[in-house]
Amino acid sequence: MAEDSKIKEFEKEINYIKSDRIKESAKVLIKMMPDYFFTEAASSTGKYHPDFSQGEKGLLRHTKAAVRIAKEIIDTETFGCFYTNDEKDLIILSLILHDSVKRGDNEKYTRIDHPLLAAKLVEDNKDKTKLTNEEVELLKSMISSHMGQWNKDFDGNEVLPKPQTKYQRIVHLCDLLSSKKFLEVKFDKDNNIIY
Repeated sequence: MAEDSKIKEFEKEINYIKSDRIKESAKVLIKMMPDYFFTEAASSTGKYHPDFSQGEKGLLRHTKAAVRIAKEIIDTETFGCFYTNDEKDLIILSLILHDSVKRGDNEKYTRIDHPLLAAKLVEDNKDKTKLTNEEVELLKSMISSHMGQWNKDFDGNEVLPKPQTKYQRIVHLCDLLSSKKFLEVKFDKDNNIIY
């Protein structure tokens, strides 16, 4: 998939980011996302995600819903007061990237360690961005802990960190809400959320 097409898929979500520096960094990292992200369903089995996340581009729609949920929350006085503008931008960016490597190197099923793989994507490409070292670390911590209590492999080994900070918790919450079957988000033909 062409890099410009990847950027176009997230045009609206990128524009939620206010800092030009973070916005440009978002574009760099989105270009690094595997092509399959833009075509696959959010769940290979359909078991853990609502209808809008199923089928072609379901993972993209799940991600867009999580980003939109975050925007709605951090734009309120009640919750937005806990974050600086740059922190809000990084929350948006972490949600854009949180499932970016969900199937690892184009494997058949979701990898339990996909949050760590997405954090590694950020780490491996940090020198191509305009993010500070502190921002990179914050971004990686939000992404790597986004699974919350679902942090164990099939053998019961804890392989992912649980959210501990206000940043990690809001990212987990937005991902969690986007995956709930009782919430239905409507999309237009271009996979943009209908307001």
